[in-house]
Amino acid sequence: MDRTEKRAFVESLVGVFGETSFVLVAQNKGLTVAAVDDLRRKMRAAGATYKVAKNRLATRALDGTRFQGIAPLLKGPTALAWSTDPVAVAKTAVEFAKTNDKFVILGGALGTQNLAPEGVKALAELPSLETLRAGLVGLIQTPATRIAGVLQAPGGQMARVLKAYAEKDAA
Repeated sequence: MDRTEKRAFVESLVGVFGETSFVLVAQNKGLTVAAVDDLRRKMRAAGATYKVAKNRLATRALDGTRFQGIAPLLKGPTALAWSTDPVAVAKTAVEFAKTNDKFVILGGALGTQNLAPEGVKALAELPSLETLRAGLVGLIQTPATRIAGVLQAPGGQMARVLKAYAEKDAA
């Protein structure tokens, strides 16, 4: 990479760090090209980005951002993953690490909070953003269904009473 490419790469990472809420740092020592492609495909499907970055350039991009606490993790062959949905990145990385022992999660940062590997694993156990949204919609719809049932009940009771009187008069 020449200087202009390096500068553009650092600027793009600074932009990413300004927009995202979660950054994961992982060690990818010994991963095959096929394994990295598989991980990238899984990350992309989850709405995340996975990038192998030079540590020196990534450290420069981290300076002055809320994620600068993860800079000490950038030693050796590392890669970064990020997304606006922190659970999606964590779930994908943890699932991939279970099947591939050469992929090691070093930690991450959720906003200004630094996370150890255990913190990333705990984050992966949370429900995804889509699951939470579906649950919220269900909670919002439940009162409307109950209100409709309550409003409908007196009318149904009145109809049953009138039917009982009609059957009594007919008998």
